[in-house]
Amino acid sequence: MARTPIALQLYSVREDCARDLPGVLAAVARMGYEGVEFAGYYERSAKELRKLLDDLGLKAAGAHIGLDVLLEDQLPRTIEFHQELGNQFLVIPWMDPRRMQTRDAWADFGKQLTEIAGKLKPHGMHPGYHNHSHEFKPIEGETPWDTLAANSSADVVMQLDIGNCLHGGGDAMGLLRKWAGRALTVHLKEYSAANDKALVGEGEVPWSEVFEVCEAAGKTQWYIVEQESYPSSPLESVEGCVRFLKTLRR
Repeated sequence: MARTPIALQLYSVREDCARDLPGVLAAVARMGYEGVEFAGYYERSAKELRKLLDDLGLKAAGAHIGLDVLLEDQLPRTIEFHQELGNQFLVIPWMDPRRMQTRDAWADFGKQLTEIAGKLKPHGMHPGYHNHSHEFKPIEGETPWDTLAANSSADVVMQLDIGNCLHGGGDAMGLLRKWAGRALTVHLKEYSAANDKALVGEGEVPWSEVFEVCEAAGKTQWYIVEQESYPSSPLESVEGCVRFLKTLRR
């Protein structure tokens, strides 16, 4: 495993963040994470968040945001916020499947993200999309993931969530190779048919192979742990994930 940095998606510890964001960020830094991906800002300004990160030696590895804040009327404010935060990856984590039931809907979404990418590029930023499991079920002969990737520019990040992909029947390694250069950030989530609370390293994902493919084909700049099921407390669970990942760097 190369020295591609490891971040934590803060959605993993959202209830702790809501109670004590500075304390959680300090704990995350002590665990050995090098950055965080936001999923909400806990009523803090970009300047306040940036100071919290800087004081702990953490970086902004991305943010999960709604499509609405990337549209014309809100885009300038969004750019300003993320410039202050030091974040370049603006990732949409969800599109309502009820609105995305045709191949054309996914193709149009890809074209919309391409247009947004053109507006973000002068600012050194990328829009992106994060998968769940349904994007790997074919619609009109093609999976939504492939339709979206084929109809969006290389500046649109295809943020592959490894566990969600495998849960949906997708070929994670094959997709990383197929859409080479598009996985600038990747979500590390375990998949286990036997244990729905498995931490990273406790299931069926061949992590060493994932990292080889990410670094060779994906041009991955950040690995981002996302843990959504918990064998112990959320903070203890995400610490277990990064502890395993650090063993791969020895």
